[in-house]
Amino acid sequence: MILTSAELWAAATNCYVIAPERGGPAVIVDAPPDVDAIVSLLTRYDLTPVGLLVTHGHVDHAGGAGAVVHRTGVSAYLHPDDDFLASDPAGQVRSLFGFVPPGAEAFAPPERFVDLDHGQRVDLAGFDFEVRHTPGHTPGHCIFVVESEGIVFSGDQLFAGSVGRTDFSYGSWEDLMESMRTQVMTLPDDMRVLPGHGPETTIRRERTVNPFILEWMNTP
Repeated sequence: MILTSAELWAAATNCYVIAPERGGPAVIVDAPPDVDAIVSLLTRYDLTPVGLLVTHGHVDHAGGAGAVVHRTGVSAYLHPDDDFLASDPAGQVRSLFGFVPPGAEAFAPPERFVDLDHGQRVDLAGFDFEVRHTPGHTPGHCIFVVESEGIVFSGDQLFAGSVGRTDFSYGSWEDLMESMRTQVMTLPDDMRVLPGHGPETTIRRERTVNPFILEWMNTP
């Protein structure tokens, strides 16, 4: 298996590429607004993309989806509860920085996303991605479990030593921790967690040292 990544755009978002072997098909997980860097991850191993899985609709994860679809011809997958975010990436940039920087037209979303649903299995490049809907950070946030490889792409649900923000108008701490209880902490302890930002970790490590999870576990 080939698993490579790069920290891209202003938020240092982890964009992942997973493939069974060099020169074969590949899946992109999350697309920050830097299509050239994403394509370079593919060309490094002579990979042909067959799909783009988007964990959630924030611009640092979905803002490059339209450009990736246009450049490569793949389909982009997203939970429909986050369509309201992914449909206006330039507006998100304006709310973050107070203006839309030059070149923001490259953030234009694809014509359509393929809808994801909780419990769905997406078979791409020979990998079986289990979709788990984990609302809280955003309404449509999802994580992608590849059981055969012992990995989970956790997006902005779970980080090494932290969890996703919920201080947006559409965020919910209660929903985030319920998602953690039912969809994340039910994964095997030795599963590798590949988050949307920062270094990888494991379920066991976060169950043991993550202060947010420990506080939640110890709350009556």
